[in-house]
Amino acid sequence: MLRRSLFKLLIASACIAAAPLSFALDAGKDYNLLQPAQPGGTNGQIEVIEFFSYGCPHCAAFDPKLTKWRAAQGKDVVFKRVPVSFGRPEWAALGRLYLTLNAMGLSDKYDSKVFDGVHKEYLKLNDEKVRNDWLTKEGIDVKKFNDTWRSFGIETAARRADQMAETYRVQGVPMLVIDGKYVPSDSGVKGEEAGHSRVLVNSEQLVAKARAEKPKK
Repeated sequence: MLRRSLFKLLIASACIAAAPLSFALDAGKDYNLLQPAQPGGTNGQIEVIEFFSYGCPHCAAFDPKLTKWRAAQGKDVVFKRVPVSFGRPEWAALGRLYLTLNAMGLSDKYDSKVFDGVHKEYLKLNDEKVRNDWLTKEGIDVKKFNDTWRSFGIETAARRADQMAETYRVQGVPMLVIDGKYVPSDSGVKGEEAGHSRVLVNSEQLVAKARAEKPKK
């Protein structure tokens, strides 16, 4: 887990993933209940939210597994990403980068490239000049991107993301929330890769549980 007060001490250790629930899962071990619960998916849909940051190395490590997991979900599962900053200007800028790409319909295509740029190429994409050079290299319209970045819509989305992180009591990332109620964890598994796999196994059961709890039409 990456906590605000311990960020510098824990940057090399695992960021959080919180906790799961389901038919065979144990509360407090495999998952936690979000308190208070938040609105989940509507019209029979199951909402899965990932709180994350492009700046978090553990979010970068989690992303390939999460991408495969997302692709295997049913049509009733709606996935959303919410960037968090924990008050760090660098992470706030990276969060705005995500929100801008998402508003342009480019986030799914470029998420992994941003993670690679930050964590493998060590690019400071929170810096405008570095970011513009990267955008040009990737063939993204720099003017359109920057116009979107500075728009009222992105400013509103950034404030909304910060508010959601507070409302959902996000203490570390990556953190998944299933249908506004269930926060899957790694059940104490040792090792980041194994922990990420366990989170997604538990998430699968939580999605099934949330589906079973939906009112029958």
